[in-house]
This record gives sequence, structure tokens and C-alpha cells, in this order.
Amino acid sequence: MRLLECVPNISEGRDQDKIDQIVEPIRIHKRVKLLDLSSDKDHNRSVISFIGEPEAVQEAALAMALKAIDLIDMRYHRGEHPRMGAVDVVPFVPILGVEMEEAVRVARAFGKELGKRGIPVYYYEEAATEPHRKELPTIRKGEYEGLKRKLEDPAWKPDEGPAIFNPKSGATVVGARFPLIAYNVNLKTREIGLAKEIAKKVRFKDGGFPFVRALGIELKDKGMVQVSMNLTNYHITNIPKVYEFIREEAKKRGIEIGGSEIIGLIPLAALEGIVQSYLKCPGFSIRQVIEQRILEFE
Repeated sequence: MRLLECVPNISEGRDQDKIDQIVEPIRIHKRVKLLDLSSDKDHNRSVISFIGEPEAVQEAALAMALKAIDLIDMRYHRGEHPRMGAVDVVPFVPILGVEMEEAVRVARAFGKELGKRGIPVYYYEEAATEPHRKELPTIRKGEYEGLKRKLEDPAWKPDEGPAIFNPKSGATVVGARFPLIAYNVNLKTREIGLAKEIAKKVRFKDGGFPFVRALGIELKDKGMVQVSMNLTNYHITNIPKVYEFIREEAKKRGIEIGGSEIIGLIPLAALEGIVQSYLKCPGFSIRQVIEQRILEFE
């Protein structure tokens, strides 16, 4: 068995009918399996996770993307999460029997097809064609609102598709990467400045934890703010480490944690790290989980 995961992020998290239509090509594809769908109204974004053999995953991803491009109009999109386009980011993640080189080939083949449909496409992470385009936040800087000017800059000519602003669909960032954890911590306050301040302390580029990207986001529906994070190497910086740091920083300001959430799926090894940290059980292994041993036996 050869398994490649795809985790598209689309710029629609409020209209359930549209979301269902966009995900339908994945649901009905006979050679891929939908693993998870997570939608957020404040972010106005949905994260889709599905898996299958590389060729089938590429097919399903393209069908999904074309449906999203048809249904989402970025001229009317408003949400708290950074974004550049209707199909904002499409990472391909090698899981089983697939090397990163193949994930890169699939990402670029998918990007080429999307570019033929008139969508400017940028490659990132392991699929990046230039060093300054490796990091997603760097590519997405300026977001949809600044995309027209970015496309006019020769230094930001897209890897695929026209260097022409597509007001309805924006641009798409496509890549190949290792598994990451999308993890958010909510704070019981409406002070967005506080969330941004703590996010700055957490994220690596401002002197925080290695392999952490973080933003302060307002959750209007919940009456709270959020430190929204991507942990790009959970072996180095895990969930307990950032959660405890944020809790202490909030406590200093008289603010309580309003809960936290994991978006999409995470590797079982990440849960192993959580048990080791919180239970002070450094020798714990996922092989001590009954269901895991049963799978190995089968």
C-alpha cells in the first residue's frame, strides 16, 4: 500500500452547502478516503484531509479545487485567517511507501493543471523552486488584497499560470511537506492586541519556539481571541510546550484559557509526546496502546 495525504485549505467556512459541494468529488472518488473535514466560521475556512495512492489523490484534489474555484468568489470573502485565494493552500504529505520526491512530483503536476485553468500558482516547502518562496507566510504576505501588486512584481512571477490577477479566485499555494499540527489556543478576552502579543512571543521568527508559526486572531462568534499556530516539527516543539507557555503568558495578564483545539489530523507520535510531557512518563510509547498493537498483529 502506498499512501499520500492531501490537506487542502479552502476559503469557505460558513456556507455548508458550498462546503459539501466542494468536498463531494473527494467523497465519491473510489480510490481515496476522506479522513477529516474541519470548518470554522470566524476563520471562514475549511481544512480537508484525505488519503490514497498518489495518482488518485492528485485526481481528487484537482476535481475538488475546480469545484471550489467555481463556487467561491474571493471578492466577497471575509475571514480572520490569512489567505490568497479560493483554494488557498494545497499540501501533499507522504505517509506510507511514498518518498518526498514523489510528493513533490504530484504537487507540481497538480499545480501545472491548476495553472492551465488560469490560476496563479506558487510552490512552497519541499516543492519550492526558489529559496525565498519556501515559507508559506512569506508567499502569502499581503494576502488576497495585495495579490494584484505582487503579481506585477517580476520577483513574484507565479510558478504556474498567468501573472495576472484573478479577482474571483485569487492564487493558490501548492507544496509537499512533512506532517504538521494545526493547533489553536483560545483566550477569554476580546483584546486582540493581547493575542497578537502572545503569538509574537511564541512564533520562531520573532525569537519564540523553533518550528512554530503563530498569529493572533479574533473569534467574534465566541467573544474571545485566539493564538492560532502551526507546529511544523512536533518532535522539536510539541503541544504541551506551547500550551503551557501561552497559559503562563495569559495568567500574567489576568486572562484565562478558554480552551484549545486541534484542526484536522495529527500523527499518533505527537500524542505519544503529549503523554510523555504531561504525565512525566518519558518512557511511554505508542506501542503500549492496545489498538496499535492489534493493528501490528493483523
